[in-house]
Amino acid sequence: MRLISRLNFQTKIVLGIFLIVVAVALMTAIPVSRMASRAILAESRGRGLVLAENLSLRLADAMLTQDFLRMKNMVDELTGVGEDILYAFVLDEAGDVLAHTFQKGFPVGLKAANAPGPQGARTQLLDTGSGLVDDFAVPVVISGKRFGTARLGLSRARAEAEVRRLMLTFAGLSVAALAAALALSSVFARRVARRINALKEYAQEVVRGNLDIETASTLKKNCWEIMDCGRTQCPAFGMPRHRCWHMQGTLCPDCAPADSQGRKACARCPVFRENAGDEIQDLAETFGIMAMTLKRQIGKLGQQEQLMRTILDATPDLVCLLDAGHRYLAVNRAFAAFLGVGEAEIIGRTEADFFPPDEAEERLAKTRAILDSGQGGQAEARVRTARGEQWFHEVNVPVRDASGRVLGVLKTARDVTEVKSIEEKLLQAQKMESLGKLAGGVAHEINTPLGIILGYAQLLQDDVQRDGQVWEDLRIIERQAKVCRTIVADLLGFSRQHESRMGELDLNESVRDVVSLVRHTFGLEKVGIELDLDEALPPITGDSEKMGQVWMNLLNNARDAMPGGGAIRIRTRRDGPEGRLVVSVADNGTGISPEHLGKVFDPFFSTKGVGKGTGLGLSVSFGIVQNHGGTIEAESPAPEGCRPQDAGGPGTVFRVLLPLRPPAQAPAAPPTSPV
Repeated sequence: MRLISRLNFQTKIVLGIFLIVVAVALMTAIPVSRMASRAILAESRGRGLVLAENLSLRLADAMLTQDFLRMKNMVDELTGVGEDILYAFVLDEAGDVLAHTFQKGFPVGLKAANAPGPQGARTQLLDTGSGLVDDFAVPVVISGKRFGTARLGLSRARAEAEVRRLMLTFAGLSVAALAAALALSSVFARRVARRINALKEYAQEVVRGNLDIETASTLKKNCWEIMDCGRTQCPAFGMPRHRCWHMQGTLCPDCAPADSQGRKACARCPVFRENAGDEIQDLAETFGIMAMTLKRQIGKLGQQEQLMRTILDATPDLVCLLDAGHRYLAVNRAFAAFLGVGEAEIIGRTEADFFPPDEAEERLAKTRAILDSGQGGQAEARVRTARGEQWFHEVNVPVRDASGRVLGVLKTARDVTEVKSIEEKLLQAQKMESLGKLAGGVAHEINTPLGIILGYAQLLQDDVQRDGQVWEDLRIIERQAKVCRTIVADLLGFSRQHESRMGELDLNESVRDVVSLVRHTFGLEKVGIELDLDEALPPITGDSEKMGQVWMNLLNNARDAMPGGGAIRIRTRRDGPEGRLVVSVADNGTGISPEHLGKVFDPFFSTKGVGKGTGLGLSVSFGIVQNHGGTIEAESPAPEGCRPQDAGGPGTVFRVLLPLRPPAQAPAAPPTSPV
């Protein structure tokens, strides 16, 4: 019973109708099948008796003349009438066999198995071991004197087969009737359950506070149309989904006065007779009147709530209210959009249902601290979202009742990611500007004494003996001075203390010029260079010398990333018909770790050993590309489509993206690191 009580209403209706049909089918099919079975067996016995009596009549003449051949023909012909006739034989008055149809000899015990009675023919059911047989014994009477007996054996197999066929037919009809009953009951139950479910959903919506939902069907004909009253002030006027017989204060003069419980006697009203429905419809209409009454009573409160909801939904800040059990009581549209679910799905659930475990535990701890201490707070927090990391300025305040008891926590969060990004860019720009000015000043101050040192070292080499120790020492001074001069040149390039000479630039030609300079040197270090250039690239406006410096820096970095040799692939493509030109330089070297990938364009940052790099090559390259209105980016490991064909390490690819149109001329400024 408990299991049945848990079933839904539709299933109960279908199950009840199905069980009723099954019971009726069993009560009908069993007696009918038994009656039909008895009728078929009776018909079979009647047929056998007729055949046996017919045989006895035909045997009279043959027995008078003792014509045994004729008797044999008669019994043989009888077995051909039907397959269910198993045997036939003739006995004389003394019980001797005169003729029979048995092929393997007459079974002696069969003679005494049946005999005619004093009233005439007699039927006996025999069991042969392989089936049941109806044995018919009919006396052969001539002029009132009995001369012998005609015996006939009729198998019941045919009759039983007919009975089984009939039972199967009954069973099939019963199953078809059950299926039809099940289908019809399902349709009926679905229609009834649909109305009840609609009423249940309506009630649930009313419980949730949605008083605008209406389930009652539209009136067949409205009351003001039937009565032709024209009373627009009547509360029922213009309300096609509300029944006037459920409403108080109607102005119809034909309405009977309500009793002490507010009920009306509307049985004779033409509006009621035209539109009244069953009990389910009455219940739905009652709910509708209740919802309408509630809506009127809380109209002002609803307007205030709607105004507050409009204000909360209009603000871009994330707003939510949690109760003392850490469950959401209310959220605004921005908060629901941030979580990516509907507002109704959030209410009643906790922060653990929407945030990762670590973040949810941290938020719960803050909420618990506010509930315990009764003091709010504000802070900036970094949150991991589907769009990446975002910064929010959070303000959490306790919500108290009239007695001062803390009932919950109101949380607001404002997205300050863009502000933080602008702050970081501004700080980075200021840092780069200061660093560029410092680098330019230091380079200018060092350049003069460095040139003097280099000049005197070269002059002194002419005054000493070649291949001597002093000459070797002067050569070391010259080499190191040249290294310092290179560093000074990089510093000057970083600080942009020299102007660019812009002109028409063929990127493919610029790349080929640089590759031709380094191909032999790189080949000595077992580093091959593959060119995959798009010959249809249009020319752009740029400084060929500066862009050559960019290609040289990228090639040198790629070579240094493959100390044991490898391959470099340079590829040029056009990104869209009106887009940018893309130059990618990829290697199959050791790659760049994730923690270093975001720092490769910072000045003086280098992963090379001491004395193997100044850390300014990529910074200078970044500044040159930026001055051309483009961008440069790095990716490691390199994608399969960019890497060289030769196997190797994960590799790195640097992409230089340059605009087709020349950038607007602007005063030179120190480069900023890419964000």
